[in-house]
Parts: sequence; C-alpha cells; structure tokens
Amino acid sequence: MSVPISRYLLCWTMVVLVPLSLLGQAPSAIVHAEGGVWINGYEAKDSTAIFSGDLLETKPGFSANLSLEGSAVLVQAESVAKFQGDFLALDHGAVAVETSRSFKVKVNCLTVVPVANQWTQYDVTDVNGTVQVAARKSDVNVEHEGAHKPTENAEATRGGTVHEGEQKSYRESEVCGAPAQPTNPGQGLNPKWIGVGAAVGGGILLCVLLCGGSSSKSPISPDKP
Repeated sequence: MSVPISRYLLCWTMVVLVPLSLLGQAPSAIVHAEGGVWINGYEAKDSTAIFSGDLLETKPGFSANLSLEGSAVLVQAESVAKFQGDFLALDHGAVAVETSRSFKVKVNCLTVVPVANQWTQYDVTDVNGTVQVAARKSDVNVEHEGAHKPTENAEATRGGTVHEGEQKSYRESEVCGAPAQPTNPGQGLNPKWIGVGAAVGGGILLCVLLCGGSSSKSPISPDKP
C-alpha cells in the first residue's frame, strides 16, 4: 500500500520547523577574526555569529572583534571570555570596549559599567589575578557584587568610579576572595545546538515511523528465500 504524499510532507515539515523554533533568537553579535579564534572549542571563521552563552578564546598572536548593536569589543590575544548578550564575562586576558549602549564587562565579582548611556571607551585587563580598568572616554563605574567582604587593603578600591583618563587596579583575591576554577574553552557546544541536534534526530525518527515502515510486503516464505 502506498503512503499518501501528505504524510511525507507533514513529517519533513516537522523536521525543518522544529529546529527553526529552537533557533528563534537572532544572533547577538558577529565575530570578525583572521584565524586563531575559537568559539565553544571550535575554530571560528571570519564573520561568525555568536549567541549569549558562547565561549570565545583567542590564541597567542590573534585577536577578535565583536560587533553588536551600538557596541564594538576588541578581544585581545590570549583571552578567554563568555559572551552574555549585554555584557562580556572575562575569564582572563584583555578587552577594549567602545559602546553607546552601556555594554558591560564582568570579571569575577567586579562589573565595569559605563556611567552614562553615551559613547564610552574603556579597557579591562585581567592578568595574574589583577584587574585593571582604564577609562579612555567618559567615566565608568566598577561595581562589586557577592557575599565576600573585601579585605581592609581592598576596601577603598573595591569599586567606585574610574574617571576619563584614569586607571585603577584591583586584586581579585582581596576583592572577590579565592579564585574560581578556570573556564575550559573546549567545554562543548552551546546547549541550543544540542537541542537542535536532538530535534532533528527526533524528527527523522518520526519520519521513519510514519513513512518508512508504511509500505507492506509479503513475508518471505521459507521456500522462497
């Protein structure tokens, strides 16, 4: 018995539409690179789209440029950071930010935030346990969060404002407590891509059940192999 064409159309439509629904969000930023840049443990090509939660790593001698609405971020060589939509979580390395939309950079318990929603340029460096914040254009606030209480030596510099033309340094161990385990750049794909793979596999399996096994054939006779 032949399978109605409508059943084939239904099952393959599901295979296509389910992954598209999981990918409903638009790319949050575009990474421009000329080699030596990895995203979620895989080498990136130029003009690669990234999403919130994606992990970015730059190799020695290579950098990456992130472009998003109202902001541009230069991720310097030998840096590891996680893109989080409206901020970048810097594990280690250095970034330079130009933004008119208050794009933030977070390092451990410290978050660098432009004071005003206007064109701001600032640099953030996290090397050897020291966070340096330099305000190039306009002021930025350095906000402290978390339950850890800074030591007396760090109390005066745990946050506050870095004015244009100034630079301040913060010892992570004094301000934020014991360092966390380093982020592993090869930790795998963003969960949404895993979900897409599962959806595609499930859709294909559904097609096999609906379509592949529908045609009936006479059982093989012992006398007619």
